[in-house]
Amino acid sequence: MGLHLYDTRRRRVRPFEPLRPGHVGVYVCGPTVQSPPHVGHLRTALPFDLLRRWLVQSGHEVTLVQNVTDIDDKIITNADRDGTSVWELATRQTRAFDDAYRTIGILPPTIQPCATGHIPEMIALISALIDGGHAYAGGGSVWFRVGSFADYGALSHQRPDAMLPSAESEPGKSDPRDFALWKAARPGEPFWSSPWGDGRPGWHLECSAMAGKYLGPAFDIHGGGLDLVFPHHENERAQTVCAAGGATGGGDTGEMARYWMHVGLLTIGGTKMSKSLGNSVLVADALGAVRPQVLRYHLLSAHYRSTLEYTPEALDESAAAHDRVETFVRNALDILGGPGEAAALAADDGQSLPGATRGRAARGGPGSEAVGAAAGDAVAGLTPQRAWADFAAAMDDDLAVGRALAAIFGAVGQGNQVLLKAHSRQLAGWVNVTRRMLGVLGLDPHEQWPSAGAELRPALDGVMQIALDLRSAARARRDYAEADSIRSRLAAVGLIVEDTPEGQRWHLA
Repeated sequence: MGLHLYDTRRRRVRPFEPLRPGHVGVYVCGPTVQSPPHVGHLRTALPFDLLRRWLVQSGHEVTLVQNVTDIDDKIITNADRDGTSVWELATRQTRAFDDAYRTIGILPPTIQPCATGHIPEMIALISALIDGGHAYAGGGSVWFRVGSFADYGALSHQRPDAMLPSAESEPGKSDPRDFALWKAARPGEPFWSSPWGDGRPGWHLECSAMAGKYLGPAFDIHGGGLDLVFPHHENERAQTVCAAGGATGGGDTGEMARYWMHVGLLTIGGTKMSKSLGNSVLVADALGAVRPQVLRYHLLSAHYRSTLEYTPEALDESAAAHDRVETFVRNALDILGGPGEAAALAADDGQSLPGATRGRAARGGPGSEAVGAAAGDAVAGLTPQRAWADFAAAMDDDLAVGRALAAIFGAVGQGNQVLLKAHSRQLAGWVNVTRRMLGVLGLDPHEQWPSAGAELRPALDGVMQIALDLRSAARARRDYAEADSIRSRLAAVGLIVEDTPEGQRWHLA
């Protein structure tokens, strides 16, 4: 059935059909870079990394635009507090966000525009809205006329007459609900020249201008955190649709994005993780407690639309689950002699996976975990091809990562059953499909998270061969105590020796 995604505007999961076959345009609201990144920022960014990887795996070309808001009231306030310039603070924190994303394996966006680099586009957008009767100047600022857009509130499912006034209280507004497109300059703050006077852009305007420049007035998917549905995305949609001449709303005429995708909140003690609430866990502190791949696993382990509670106990559970999968992959590749040998063995046994294999997409909500058996249990009739089909079906069902992980643990369970037996071809099939599924999640231990010290592996292989030769010699002279001692001493440092019909094998513990 192909990919299905939950669309916030329509409040249902529906089939995903890109505007242009084979290409998907995605705009994700990126960070406002007023302070260092916390774990909640990673929680919001990761589902779009997952979506992008799955779209590419499914044969699509993806253009992912993620902006940086580098001018904002909070940035100005924090720069003044720190005694630095707005530009220095924004640049430093942008690098911190880039480092945080890269550390947990988030692919860099195709395009990463900064708000301050797109002032001309914003001025042009404001002019179009004024010309169409959707905006007006007042008090040195420019305001969007909410009452001019008949479909205002459709994204957040609110009635305009029941909405509270916007938080912007500068003079010149004719309707309390109207919001700023251009803010009049204030003493000591950065400003740009415009036909309406010196000032700086409003937050909502920035994303409309940048999305329009790089993806056009209509594109496939617009995403961000659940807390952005209103007012940010509601206002973005209103500006863009009105500028395109679709002010009457309804249908897809002049629509900004065909699908609106929003990520659930990361909470601590049931409260949203937020800088303003003082309960945020900085990424640097989180990575002092767990490895980055474990943090990635934890943040991906819940469905993207669900609320995820961040606790040390939950992190420990994720670490144990991740380590089980990682240990299987590393041990299997050690036994088989590496990924190349594993691929060749699987091909010989007819267990290689075709590149376009896709599963039938089952329908289910964020909490749907069933895959026919508990994670890790042996499943009757399960094959690598079936494991991949189950995984693909889960991913096609609105990125149902719980069921996708169940497919992974099913493959790991089967692989562990043949790990210590003389079934190399079967083992190759299980480790190959496990790595392929993990690759979609950005968690392949070999390719995406290689072990430190990989350059020492040839030397370790040589040393282990000497140890195995010594053990073989001891057994040949029937000195079994010495042979057992060599194996015990190796096991004590994490090097496991197995006796198989094909001879001695070793792998990391």
